[in-house]
Amino acid sequence: MAHHQRIRVLYDEVVIARRIDEIAGQIAQSDVKDLLVVAVLKGSFMFAADLIRAMHKAGMSPQVEFVHLSSYRAATVSSGQVEILRDVQSEVSGRDVLLVDDILESGRTLAFAKDLLAARGARRVLSAVLLEKPGKRAVSIKADYVGFTCPDYFVVGYGMDVAHSFRQLPYVGVIETDDQPGFDGV
Repeated sequence: MAHHQRIRVLYDEVVIARRIDEIAGQIAQSDVKDLLVVAVLKGSFMFAADLIRAMHKAGMSPQVEFVHLSSYRAATVSSGQVEILRDVQSEVSGRDVLLVDDILESGRTLAFAKDLLAARGARRVLSAVLLEKPGKRAVSIKADYVGFTCPDYFVVGYGMDVAHSFRQLPYVGVIETDDQPGFDGV
């Protein structure tokens, strides 16, 4: 990365919180049964935590699990191969499962996870993503719940990183550097 960099805010804390409450309300109004929320690590951890808390406020009490999948490693572009680094421990057979992921871009990771859980007998596998980049889809998949449709920027913050940096930011932003100015706005 360049010597001097700044993060330009794309979605701030207030906007993210409001949208998560809306998504939780939509999920609460849907016909889910014996819900298991499966957060896809690592990038979704903040979104998943906030969504689960918002679901609680909306009167739901899902069980929570984690799966750690990777197609990026230290790169900024997906390798195209999805690896299971940590698998779900709970029984999914006959249950509704809500996969929670940070970003739907190529669709490979989400499609892989949906297929995996469906093959294990889930009654239904739904998905919620904080960000969607529709122009990058490599497989045919659509998220059931989308926080925001995101421009084609490499985003960081709110759990998302570049080489394990910037996950702690309470907002979603874009890195600007002296030699590479950021975006013109959304």
